[in-house]
Amino acid sequence: MNGKLHSGSGAFSSDDMRAEILNPFVHKLELDNTYDKIKTAIFTVILLPFRVIVICYLIVTAWLLACIGLHGLSEEDLRRAPMTGWRRSLKPLICFIGKMSYLAGGMAIIIRGRQASRKEAPILVVAPHSSFLDSCIVYATRMSSVIVRKESMDNYVGKLINYTQPVYVWRDDPNSRQNTIKEIIERATSKEDWPQVLIFPEGTCTNRSCLITFKPGGFYPGVPVQPVTIRYPNARDTVTWTWEGPGALKLLWLTLTQVHSSCEIEFLPVYYPSEEEKRDPKLYARNVRDVMAKALGVPVLDYTYDDCRLIARAKHLGIPGAAAAREVSEIRTQLGLDRSQAELRLAAEGVPERCRWVSAEELAARLGVEPDARLHRLHQIFLQRSSGLVYLPDYLLCAMFLSLQHAPLSEVLSYAFKLYDPSRCGRLTPAQFEEVATRCLALCQEDAHNTFRQADTDDKGHLTYDEFISYAQKRAEFSFLFASDTAHHKPKNQ
Repeated sequence: MNGKLHSGSGAFSSDDMRAEILNPFVHKLELDNTYDKIKTAIFTVILLPFRVIVICYLIVTAWLLACIGLHGLSEEDLRRAPMTGWRRSLKPLICFIGKMSYLAGGMAIIIRGRQASRKEAPILVVAPHSSFLDSCIVYATRMSSVIVRKESMDNYVGKLINYTQPVYVWRDDPNSRQNTIKEIIERATSKEDWPQVLIFPEGTCTNRSCLITFKPGGFYPGVPVQPVTIRYPNARDTVTWTWEGPGALKLLWLTLTQVHSSCEIEFLPVYYPSEEEKRDPKLYARNVRDVMAKALGVPVLDYTYDDCRLIARAKHLGIPGAAAAREVSEIRTQLGLDRSQAELRLAAEGVPERCRWVSAEELAARLGVEPDARLHRLHQIFLQRSSGLVYLPDYLLCAMFLSLQHAPLSEVLSYAFKLYDPSRCGRLTPAQFEEVATRCLALCQEDAHNTFRQADTDDKGHLTYDEFISYAQKRAEFSFLFASDTAHHKPKNQ
């Protein structure tokens, strides 16, 4: 596939592949049967050690070559000019060793299509981004310059990353975005022979069920880009690394104990932007995403990195339905609940004892919406399997968290005190406070119990919102409750 693609041809509307609501940040992976468990156990003993030894040897070899190639160069030197001479000639060798490390782990890297030259496409746009194993794209593209967080350089692979002459991102720097875009533009439009810039425009990992919103940073230069897709066509998905799912070590273990796995990298035709797209990077990004989604056969959804942060915070705090927070938010918008006062009214009034467990039809009636497929999906997310019903306070707490996500968490907490008190007085017993604390304060039951005892200074056996806030204001570990933007702050004990 070495043809050219112009923005006027092959246009693909996201509506054409709009599917039912997906959650791209969840991945479930379990060994389902006895055969898989026995096979994995055997390969863990006889295959895993050998593979780990070989991979470590290859990585250390590549790292030593990178150290040699970087000797005498400062970080400023790497940002000032592209490598030349013998330093550049080491890149093919490092790439070969990198590919061999994947092969040693049982993963074959299959290349389809032709990588365009830097003159044809200064920027490579790669999606979907679903795993730390996607780093194989660096070796497959002859060590293109990656966009990398500066804090990622503080580990042992920092030398290998530096050898790509990366564009750094300081996520805690308020001017980082502008500086990063500026450097991408300079690299992409430079007359010097820089490596191609390689970007993962989604900005975070998904489960490959769709393509989420592309960040426009790599599209600001207005130059042609080459879309590159990554697939893992394996019987068992042991590579997907999302916010909700197996950790990196488990995925690495299960991948290395597979007899064989593969990664398919496909270079699509170069995409040449129209004049309108050059003026509008967001439009350019959307249109390239549509082309890549069509090639992959997946829908596009307007999920962003900020949605990931919201989900991560909700999960950390213990908010009910945290893993599906983005999906809940979208359904609420579709049902008009984000604009109505139904949820706010219910949360402010509290939920009486007789109405705390609801069916889908009862939930629809309480929220004042039709019991259609969207409402049933909402009900399914919060469904308690043992009863087949939804615990209404849990849903309303999630709704308040989403509605007030940019307000101090203390405001959400004020509703929680009402929601989890069946008498609706906002006066919680120790057991009720534990419910609240484990759902929106990131406390375990033991810590919640101890917190209640300390906050209940008069030993009344109950605690009001005002009493707890008075206590929390004096405790550093609860300072996160009063941050002005909960979507961008983390608890100090995280």
